[in-house]
Amino acid sequence: MAFVIDENYLAITAIVTICYQFAFFIVAATCKFDKVTDFAGGTNFVVLAVLTFFLHHTWHFRQIILTSLVVIWGIRLAIFLLLRILAWGEDKRFDDKRENLLKFAAFWVVQAIWVWTVSLPVTIVNGSNTNPGFQAADIVGWILWAIGLSIEAVADQQKLNLKKNPASKGKWCDVGVWYWTRHPNYFGEILLWWGIFISATPVLSKGQWGVIAGPIFITILLLFVSGMPLLEESADKRHGSNPEYRAYKNKTSPLIPLPPALYGKLPSWFKLVFLLELPLYNKQLSSGQERLQASPDVV
Repeated sequence: MAFVIDENYLAITAIVTICYQFAFFIVAATCKFDKVTDFAGGTNFVVLAVLTFFLHHTWHFRQIILTSLVVIWGIRLAIFLLLRILAWGEDKRFDDKRENLLKFAAFWVVQAIWVWTVSLPVTIVNGSNTNPGFQAADIVGWILWAIGLSIEAVADQQKLNLKKNPASKGKWCDVGVWYWTRHPNYFGEILLWWGIFISATPVLSKGQWGVIAGPIFITILLLFVSGMPLLEESADKRHGSNPEYRAYKNKTSPLIPLPPALYGKLPSWFKLVFLLELPLYNKQLSSGQERLQASPDVV
């Protein structure tokens, strides 16, 4: 019976997500602006968590807590990103998409897939009749979520403060948690979603472990698709000729927070294998160095 309910919940959340994202897409495409894109993503998570929670009427402690965790994260992120884009005026990610309907629509399709997939653990928990007792996985998951959310929120605010400071105009962010990692907000987000998955595991039956696709999807998205590769490329284009930036990048971990004094001394192979210092994040610097070496004008 629980498995049938879960299947229904997956269909319901898919339909709701498609309709929700499509409605915002129509507004954004018609007005040709991108001020509602991130707000639509964050609030969609909240809608799915609250909807599945109230549909089932079981009120298990794990359902209450996981729903609350998603709501807290989603509301904070949606409001923060909305206020930020209203202050900035536009999102540079969409410079090549606003006038191209197909490219713009593709973003909204990916966002719908992102919301639905990453929401899978809480969707299954809220749609389940299973309610095992309190377990170590619950504590571990909640702790990871709390650490992840704290890092993400602090990182967002520190970067925003830097951008608001006229004296820091044109500078990369290397203050606070950004001193320890080049992408602390992404580290926090990955961590908190793995925390939610771990705290959902006591409820999962043998056929439901596929919800691990949620944290895997957000990890792949941020590491290899629309997160770190784009930001690293953008930062390298702007600051790659600056020796101070190159020094910062060489001694600062791309994702996992580490003391710069330690990270800078680690061998390249160790950084690549264990700390995700991938060639993907250094394409601009590498190509620039190759051009410099190949130039006959360089003495």
